[in-house]
Amino acid sequence: MRTTDRTLFLKGLPLDHPRVWTQKREAQINPCVQGIAPQLLWHVEENGWSLLAFEFVEGRHADFTPGSPDAPTVMTAMIQLADVSTPGVELKSMPHRLRSFVDDPTDLCWFVGNSLLHTEWNPHNVLMTPSGALFVDWGWASLGAAWIDPALWLLWLIAHGHTPGQAESAAAAHPAWKLAPPAGLDALSRVQRRLWDSIARDSKDDWAKPMQSAARAWERHRNAPA
Repeated sequence: MRTTDRTLFLKGLPLDHPRVWTQKREAQINPCVQGIAPQLLWHVEENGWSLLAFEFVEGRHADFTPGSPDAPTVMTAMIQLADVSTPGVELKSMPHRLRSFVDDPTDLCWFVGNSLLHTEWNPHNVLMTPSGALFVDWGWASLGAAWIDPALWLLWLIAHGHTPGQAESAAAAHPAWKLAPPAGLDALSRVQRRLWDSIARDSKDDWAKPMQSAARAWERHRNAPA
């Protein structure tokens, strides 16, 4: 949206939309993620609409294909995210979000943590700018173990042409990866395969099937017979 003195990025949903809560979530989180997200300028709910106005950022979507120079820049911002706290922001936990996709409920214990996680690593949610990577679309942000974000990111790397081994090597640049229990990674791979099987059944988005294939490839990689 262009005003008389500046350009804004405007994002809105009707107040009766089933996901209007994501607008409120983004508004609450934005003050906590300055430097790794575009700045929210205002949030209003009027005339049946929830509107968020962000600073307009000149940038491009991230490139997750093999050989792209973007991965280290994205990782730098992801590491910054691991140090962010969200006092007063009510967020769902990863065990809660993933509870429908486990065979063994005890697997949920691997995902417990207090780190802020973005969780939605579609390259369209990552803006590459001259000063670094900025993350957008925080509606599904959650709390959990810090290693979960690089683990979810690697699925998008696989979907864009990396092997599971290459994707895990990229994720290993995150300090929290060293703390990831192998059994926890195995469990998350199984959960993500079930999650993306479910999404791919119902979604018409062009990224759903590649992500399903990526999740299946990672599960095979993590759970291959010894």
